[in-house]
Amino acid sequence: MQIIGGKVKKPGKRGRKPAKIDLKAKLERSRQSARECRARKKLRYQYLEELVSSRERAICALREELEMYKQWCMAMDQGKIPSEIRALLTGEEQSKAQQNSNKQTKGVKIEANGKNA
Repeated sequence: MQIIGGKVKKPGKRGRKPAKIDLKAKLERSRQSARECRARKKLRYQYLEELVSSRERAICALREELEMYKQWCMAMDQGKIPSEIRALLTGEEQSKAQQNSNKQTKGVKIEANGKNA
């Protein structure tokens, strides 16, 4: 041990270790690391390409939907009700009618059960 500037210095504990590693092994590790890096990069690019293509499909679908709504609005501005909207409205009316009829039949069943008891 040496004392330098009031500090105890232990030999061989700090700094670079001597180059005992075989150069061929070091090159092979470097090549393997590069292969793994390229594989990760390839997977990342594949993932990003799939993500972009799915977003592009979603955008196309939304544009088609927007165009449909624009056409419906233009038809309604001309005083025409598109068949799709008419179907939606009649579908809602039918579901309301079914709900009302279900409530009425439940009420009849309750009254019938009350009279039988």
